[in-house]
Amino acid sequence: VQLQASGGGLVQAGGSLRLSCAASGRTLRNHVMGWFRQSPGKDREFVAAIRWNGRSTYFADSVKGRFTISGDNSKQTVWLQMNNLKPEDTAVYYCAADENIILSTIRNSLSYDYWGQGTLVTVSS
Repeated sequence: VQLQASGGGLVQAGGSLRLSCAASGRTLRNHVMGWFRQSPGKDREFVAAIRWNGRSTYFADSVKGRFTISGDNSKQTVWLQMNNLKPEDTAVYYCAADENIILSTIRNSLSYDYWGQGTLVTVSS
């Protein structure tokens, strides 16, 4: 499975960006697609995730109310809409996916075997 992420860039605080991630290679089953981010000197942290049925979404507390995640299962694509961006959102954002993830571990990066290449989001103050 290959994941292709896109949509990063430079934006001013308070602005918006939309990240996309498309999976290819084979059809994923009972999968979760999510986003993590990593800024210099920090560990990779969970941002958001969505289950294959599109009905269950999960967010880090730091982005709740500002970010939304959606997906199109037929296209194996997920989008992360980021609104009201803050300078502390600056990071490389990574798309991740895997199948049959135990829900209690959905925020753990170790639960995901498939990763995209990362896309840089820079929020200026």
